[in-house]
Amino acid sequence: MKSLAEEAGLKRNKLTHKHTGMKDLFYALVKAQGSRPVVAEKLQQENDELREKVRELQEERRKLRGAMKQFARVVHVLEVENQQLREHNQPGDTVRPLPRRRRPQPVR
Repeated sequence: MKSLAEEAGLKRNKLTHKHTGMKDLFYALVKAQGSRPVVAEKLQQENDELREKVRELQEERRKLRGAMKQFARVVHVLEVENQQLREHNQPGDTVRPLPRRRRPQPVR
């Protein structure tokens, strides 16, 4: 139906509600031809390509989320280690802790 509406230059709801006879004729032609129209095949191919792209993007998002969680754990470990260095810092130590960073104040 979508391909017929596209070919006719109509919105799909006009075809299914206003011109119901065309819908029946379309399905009869599809059945008689034994195959879908070229427009329907093109739409199916585009749909398949888009579904594959969605799968690829979902996989990339999954990997990025995993990397983000790993980075968060690394940052946490580094913060703990830096805090321990601050607590045990002695004058003359070769390892010095990083100075505390000031967080910017939110603009009101």
